[in-house]
Amino acid sequence: MLFRSWPSRLAALLLALFVGPIALRAQSGLIQNAPARRVLSLNGSWNYIIDPYENGFYDYRREAFDQSKTGKGGYYDNQKPSSSQEPELIEYDFDHSPALQVPGDWNSQDPKLLYYEGTIWLKKNFKLLPTAGKRYFLYFGAINYEAHIYLNGKKLGMHRGGFTPIQYEVTGKLDPSGDNFVVVKADNTRHADAVPTINTDWWNYGGITRDVFVAEAPGTFIKDYEVQLAKNDPGTLAGYVQLNGASRASQTVTLTIAETGIKQTLKTDSAGRATFRCPAKKLQLWSPQSPKRYAVSLASGADAVQDRIGFRTIQTKGQDILLNGKPTFLRGISIHDENPLIPGRARGEGDLRMLLTWAKELGCNYVRLAHYPHNELMLKLADELGLLVWAEVPVYWTIAWENPATYQNAEAQLSDLISMGKNRASVVVWSVGNETPLGDPRLNFMTSLVKKARSLDDTRLVAAALELHRTPDNVMHVDDPLGEYLDLTSFNEYAGWYWGGLPGEITKYTFDIKYNKPVIISEFGGDALAGYHGDANTRWSEEYQEALYVNQLKMLGTIPGLRGMTPWILTDFRATRRQHPVYQNGFNRKGLISSTGTKKKAFFVLQEYYRQQARKYDGQ
Repeated sequence: MLFRSWPSRLAALLLALFVGPIALRAQSGLIQNAPARRVLSLNGSWNYIIDPYENGFYDYRREAFDQSKTGKGGYYDNQKPSSSQEPELIEYDFDHSPALQVPGDWNSQDPKLLYYEGTIWLKKNFKLLPTAGKRYFLYFGAINYEAHIYLNGKKLGMHRGGFTPIQYEVTGKLDPSGDNFVVVKADNTRHADAVPTINTDWWNYGGITRDVFVAEAPGTFIKDYEVQLAKNDPGTLAGYVQLNGASRASQTVTLTIAETGIKQTLKTDSAGRATFRCPAKKLQLWSPQSPKRYAVSLASGADAVQDRIGFRTIQTKGQDILLNGKPTFLRGISIHDENPLIPGRARGEGDLRMLLTWAKELGCNYVRLAHYPHNELMLKLADELGLLVWAEVPVYWTIAWENPATYQNAEAQLSDLISMGKNRASVVVWSVGNETPLGDPRLNFMTSLVKKARSLDDTRLVAAALELHRTPDNVMHVDDPLGEYLDLTSFNEYAGWYWGGLPGEITKYTFDIKYNKPVIISEFGGDALAGYHGDANTRWSEEYQEALYVNQLKMLGTIPGLRGMTPWILTDFRATRRQHPVYQNGFNRKGLISSTGTKKKAFFVLQEYYRQQARKYDGQ
């Protein structure tokens, strides 16, 4: 599978065959820091219609209404009865349908939708009277998984990928009266050629799960920017500004960081782009101990953008990870985008801040945001709270490695993730996947993603959770060929839970690691039902999990290059495949904090270990 070298015309043809023509209408790049713009929030109550047969999308011949000659006939028309003598037959009515809260998944808001996979239509009326000379963009933080989006009955496009932002320019498409409606066909059906694929280990939440808004901008505006330290150079600030609009060429852009006295005047080229490099001697570097952020201002013509950005360097040297030039130990934990206390996806800042505050209490300076892009706000909160971040795309377990459309979708999600996080000091690792099986097609797929990540951002580390294998002599071998292309040797191991005997027996295992790179244990752990007690050999008890952590830390301590870990996981989370009626009941119970917020005994084992590492590396 050498599709990386295929001619672009052939690749486009194959992509069209697999995904369809609408998917080829690619967005022209996301607006950087879109939530910070002047926005009209569309959060709140949305009417919804459950449509398992997709009657609102296809006619009885299974042909899409929006691909017909008229483009009409689907639920997205939001049709109302006419006042004629013979009113049309209309078999749906949004205005008299029930409502869901957005952002929010449907599974947790209606009991009959708990396990539902399929199509649900959502509709929102809103008032926005467009102003002459202004441009407008409809923005969704995430819709899982496939979304068809319509404004005032006209299709804007289709998006695949349940965890990355969606954006369409709607200038000229808003109703001059100010009365508008948006309709979304959200479909969380799993597909073998999708990213992620059919088989995962988290709940398949459906719906509009993150914020929705309309952003306003001038005719020519600052669409994208990067303001960071140059690679491995804490004395130089570098980046670019990209204008969008008819007047983007030969425009003046002013970059200001008032607190440091930095003020740079830039001139855009014919494409509206301006790059810069300037001294940054007075910057205080961002770190978990001191998460300093600066007010950064960008201005050009009628547009101005404000951001709060921290500056730091990250690199590896041999088996060390250097943060701002100094060795560090990544005291981490894995996190899902889910509030364990309230069913469903994390809904906003309160949920996200709670999760990161728990991580800080655990003693973390680092979190793995698994197994997909998390909310953009999560990255900003990590900046604020001083937590380093491993950010990941859902190339998870077994992907359709030889399908060009699958790769293109994975690459698009990676590109959007990097775009969303490139100005966040907290993000130090881009992860291209988790526990993917060995083989040449997989290696080609994954190394292509690695190459793409480095082409978009060469200032951060690139990693993946690698495969390992055991031999009868109790040796765990880490020699996954993908490791050669990565900055970290990261792998998941579940000694004492899925294999290896009881917790007290796992210290017999040793490691044979091929690569002379920093070692990060991206997962380990075992389930415990909070409040269930027994001895250290009683599976599912808090004592078993506690003993497992004690002995895991002893075993991992024999790895000379160990420089961090993100045990699995901060909190219990919902997982359809976890069906034991007593101990799991639809939850993965590997959390150190229960689904009611109770800290299990293993929490305090890891907390004490992290205190020791903090003293060793940070003098705390």
